[in-house]
Amino acid sequence: MNPQFLMDGLIAGAMIGLGAIGVTLTYSILRFANFAHGEMLSWGAYLALAVSGGLGLLSTTLTKPIGPFSFGWSLPLAAVIAILLTGLLALAVDAVLFGRLRARGGAIIILVMASFGASLALRSLLEFIFTSKPAYYTKALQIAVKIGGGLRATPDQLLSLGLSLVAVVAIHLLMTRTDIGRSMRAVSENPALAGIAGVDVRRVIRVVWFVGAALACIAGIMTGLLVQIRPYLGHDLLLPLFAAAILGGIGSVPGAMIAGLIVGLSEAAAVQVVGAEWRAAVSFVILVAVLLLRPRGLFGRAA
Repeated sequence: MNPQFLMDGLIAGAMIGLGAIGVTLTYSILRFANFAHGEMLSWGAYLALAVSGGLGLLSTTLTKPIGPFSFGWSLPLAAVIAILLTGLLALAVDAVLFGRLRARGGAIIILVMASFGASLALRSLLEFIFTSKPAYYTKALQIAVKIGGGLRATPDQLLSLGLSLVAVVAIHLLMTRTDIGRSMRAVSENPALAGIAGVDVRRVIRVVWFVGAALACIAGIMTGLLVQIRPYLGHDLLLPLFAAAILGGIGSVPGAMIAGLIVGLSEAAAVQVVGAEWRAAVSFVILVAVLLLRPRGLFGRAA
């Protein structure tokens, strides 16, 4: 087996892990599986593309590649704006749809079905605005460099791995070292009791939506940079995201990232062993196996 699958799996797993963190946070706080989360990856990628293109029109200097990377300063600047916009989009969807259903005491299955509808609507709107034609942040070619052990990676790929690590550490510190993080964990344990204790549950919910969407945006931008940008970008990653969230254990940020790496490596290995056409089946097999053998996941707590 070619050892290059390790690098390919780590890169794919890092993106899956970032998206899975948003899934696990949303589920632990709001108690429902949000199938519209994948669209946040797509919207984040396209918003960054639109802003980056606009900045490039204002100043061509911003499009000149930074050092060994394939992109100019227009993309990092656009990424910051896209993160904010994607977070606001998630808050808007919650205010218009999920918040109203919660206020009416809607059952979990109603919220899940509503997330399906939101996913279809967001994807269709994205395709209507940007068309279904694949897009790219840059068409500059990069040559993979040797990093030892028979592995190769481009500077963009190494940067993506580094950013993923920084993002996971930042979210872990947010959850464990800040007041809002402690409030999030309290609401996750018992929303009613947390509210009685003085925790602003509505504020916690807004923070969870924003943080989850921000991480999804980062994952979408990295996927678009390393592969391509398509309206179905997030939809295609939805099953791996849920597989990683469940495997890592609902509510565990490090667990979601570690599980994302496991899913990514498993998919990359499957490509070499049984062929690329079976790659999508790997996430499904992992998901079913975890539900049958260890429903709480690797780092989740028993109910």
